[in-house]
Amino acid sequence: MVTHHRLKGVDGRLVPDPDSKLEEPLVVRPTSETVIGAAMARWVQSWRNLPLMVNQWANVVRWEMRTRMFLRTSEFLWQEGHTAHADEAGAMAEMLRALEMYRTFAEGPLAIPVIAGEKPEHERFPGAVTTFSIEAMMQDGKALQAGTSHYLGTSFAEAAGIRYQDKDGTQQLCHTTSWGTSTRMIGGVIMTHGDDDGLRCPPQIAPYQIVIIPMLREKDADEDQAVLDYAKALKSGLDRELAFNEPVRTLLDIRGEKAATKRWSWVKKGAPLIIEIGPRDVEGGKLALIRRDKLYNAEGRLATQFPDKKIFTRDAGVLLEEIQAALHKEANDRLHNNIHKNISDLEKFYENSGKYPGWVELQWAKPSGAALDKIVEQLKELKLTMRNAPLGAQEAEGICYFTGQPAVERILIGRAY
Repeated sequence: MVTHHRLKGVDGRLVPDPDSKLEEPLVVRPTSETVIGAAMARWVQSWRNLPLMVNQWANVVRWEMRTRMFLRTSEFLWQEGHTAHADEAGAMAEMLRALEMYRTFAEGPLAIPVIAGEKPEHERFPGAVTTFSIEAMMQDGKALQAGTSHYLGTSFAEAAGIRYQDKDGTQQLCHTTSWGTSTRMIGGVIMTHGDDDGLRCPPQIAPYQIVIIPMLREKDADEDQAVLDYAKALKSGLDRELAFNEPVRTLLDIRGEKAATKRWSWVKKGAPLIIEIGPRDVEGGKLALIRRDKLYNAEGRLATQFPDKKIFTRDAGVLLEEIQAALHKEANDRLHNNIHKNISDLEKFYENSGKYPGWVELQWAKPSGAALDKIVEQLKELKLTMRNAPLGAQEAEGICYFTGQPAVERILIGRAY
């Protein structure tokens, strides 16, 4: 709740300036269930109004003691969905549909492999019956919760008065869901695909998939014009090609800077394909090509290729899709190679597994109450958290790592952002 719009220094401390008091306090929200619930109560009257589906983009505010750019900030933009249904089956189906939407978005355009699964009881959204998430592994082995979807049961409907008249004329509580993902996905892309030279942007989301840099020497006007015309013709040809069923996005960079400076600026920004064109390329009908996902060769030098202009133009879309698939495969291999199973001693494993230990898959009995609280504290001492119980995982067998009781599911444990 914001009561003043300015601070002032008093005796070496910052305090609210009395002259800056707001006429009315401003209430900022961390999420929208309460606001949307009040609106839904007005919008829903009959079974004919259901299902009610609301989507919004909104800025929200959180109290973060230590902020991390893109990952944990005091204010961030996110997409959130809110739905109301006549019964549990409809709400659960929508909750899982939203989860799958986030999974396919991460795995597809962002090329970030994720594990979709159910959150343990203590990690549920407050008031929810169940919460599901998609979890991504960053290059340092830490988990990033990349999206969540919640089945809220009827508790929020009861609190907000979201009721409908069924076909028999009886008043019933709605079953509601909510789900969201945020600008933290930008941080996920950077940390999943970046390297020591900057970002490697997946081609499907790259603002410019191909950047063309004419190498103008400013010594011979006719030569420079020939290079520029060649580069424009190349761009025109590429603009007519398709990648991911859309026209290829190409930029001709004619800024007044040195070609090498421009090249490295696009390397840092992660442009998937960077092309340099000089007089010799014009003469030979070729171009100098750099793939951002394979920047260096085995000797550690810039891995420049010199394909024929016509062949490259024809195959550019296929090459971009190949880069997208390669980035996903690299991250997917890293994810699954760093999920460790059959661990008998968590503490010893994390002590001896190096700087980037990854995740551990454990079998557990899914306890609740005091037994669960004890496990959470035990993990907290090791700076570990439960991520989720993966959908489609192999059935549990044997005993729970924590309680010694018969295990009922498998759950992922790891350090997280």
